[in-house]
Amino acid sequence: MLLENISAISTAIGVGGVAIIRISGESPLEIAEKMFFPSGKTKVKDFEPYKMYVGEIDGGNFRDFGMCVYFRAPKSYTGENMVEFHCHGGMAITRGILQRTFALGAKPATRGEFTKRAFLNGKLSLSSCEGLIDMINSESEGEVKAGYYLYKERLMREIRGLQQKLQDALTLIDANIDFPEEGLEEADASNILQTVSGVNAELKRLLATYSVGRKVKNGVKVAIVGKPNTGKSSILNRLLCYDKAIVSPVAGTTRDVVEGTIINDGVRFELFDTAGIRESKDAIEAEGINRSRKALDGADVALLVIDGSKELSEEDRELIKLSANKNRITVLNKSDEGVLPSVGKEVSPDAVVSALTGENVEKIPAMLSEKVFGGSVDLSGDIISEERHFYAIKAASESLKQAEEAIFAMPLDAVSVDITEAWQRLGEITGETASESIINDIFSRFCVGK
Repeated sequence: MLLENISAISTAIGVGGVAIIRISGESPLEIAEKMFFPSGKTKVKDFEPYKMYVGEIDGGNFRDFGMCVYFRAPKSYTGENMVEFHCHGGMAITRGILQRTFALGAKPATRGEFTKRAFLNGKLSLSSCEGLIDMINSESEGEVKAGYYLYKERLMREIRGLQQKLQDALTLIDANIDFPEEGLEEADASNILQTVSGVNAELKRLLATYSVGRKVKNGVKVAIVGKPNTGKSSILNRLLCYDKAIVSPVAGTTRDVVEGTIINDGVRFELFDTAGIRESKDAIEAEGINRSRKALDGADVALLVIDGSKELSEEDRELIKLSANKNRITVLNKSDEGVLPSVGKEVSPDAVVSALTGENVEKIPAMLSEKVFGGSVDLSGDIISEERHFYAIKAASESLKQAEEAIFAMPLDAVSVDITEAWQRLGEITGETASESIINDIFSRFCVGK
């Protein structure tokens, strides 16, 4: 599928060593002929595909020395003919060369249009496109690996394999529907049930990975909670290795939720240093406390900080109750001041630390991983990280459950409807049955140059 020529800057906008302007469509080489002047004897129209040529690039009112490469369809990123200009990085240079491509007939590319054309031309599945944007937006090793799993079509191959099994079951059902006088052989019914049950078991296995995959992609939300002046902000600063939160001996210094990020075992942990939770007549502090409660409610794990140098207060006990139903790590802070034995017995802490000296604070990230994941995360296996994929697989699994229950109890066409519904739900992942709104939403997450 060859479409009109589109053009965009494919590298980050700004000052840099090299920038890339990409043109894709039916005849990008014709545009290159009018704006690239090779240093050698080979004319642009005779360029060998996939080979870099040096020369001058016309930017309208100036020229830049750079390179040009031609990609012949269908062996290109988009599956169309493509040309790339590699010029010096810089706002004026890249803008001038891009505007020159527009003057010669190229249309400005929209968000994700190059990748969307790759999808439409069968170069990438929809799930692979999602993996690509996840990789581009990654902030941790775990996010890169989860995105790469999708980008390399591993999920697509697994889903299509399951779809093929469902198609085989539908073929067997159709054969029996076409010859109803023969009836559904018990052996055929057993084979269909075995196939449907086997596929559903695989879907349930994939669904079980989403709890981990969601956290790998979106990060683990950690709410640091405690009464005022227990050292929450100091612990945050220690974990971040720089002073993000204001530290003061005055109670109520933290008026809002302060955020920071650490990477542990390739996973991003979003830390939220909350205002001390207590009753307050100060309107600003009260709002901060309200936000702290919301941060605790939305957290994957709570880091409860208690001042171990003082007797447990009612506020401490209230926070223990408030976080009782959460994944929780409890630390007694201020070991440098001496932890009271009575506090240690009543609280059963996971660690005793000193935010002042840093003692044992370095153990907290590993404790967070253990609490959330049961240890380190295996990022090399199959992990469902996209919410869209989770709900598509869940819906497919529910349809197959209905099919399992109906095989010996309902007419064949009713069973066929449930299996077909499961097949279509799985097709939403690969893109075979995805709606236009889903496709447009996915590509709207891309930058213009990709």
